[in-house]
Amino acid sequence: MDANQGSRKAVLLVFVLFLLGIALGSLGTYVVTTRVLAARPQTAPHGPAQTMAMFTRDLNLTPNQQTQIQAIMNDTRAHYAALHEKLDPEYEQVRHQGRERIRQILTPEQVPKFEELLRQMDERRRQAAAEGHD
Repeated sequence: MDANQGSRKAVLLVFVLFLLGIALGSLGTYVVTTRVLAARPQTAPHGPAQTMAMFTRDLNLTPNQQTQIQAIMNDTRAHYAALHEKLDPEYEQVRHQGRERIRQILTPEQVPKFEELLRQMDERRRQAAAEGHD
């Protein structure tokens, strides 16, 4: 009978610890979502439409102001695109030179790993450029 009672106590202890784990996990999740994440600054809009929506909402823009600001934003994006087109070859040259310098100090075993890392970085940069976050 003592062994049976000891087993019950052990099962009860495990069950209580399980419930405490759930309670602490729930409390931790609550604190993180309500306090920590709420205290973080809000991220900026991700695109022209979101920016325009934020301006319209926060500045209470009239339709005429919206039209004018949209034209300014379109013109600004066109200038950014022209700058990118002009400067991208220079950035690419500097990037290539830096990569070559790094390759010179790597071991033969490290070079393939480096090339894979570069491939991944280049892919992420292409994706960001395609999304307009260049």
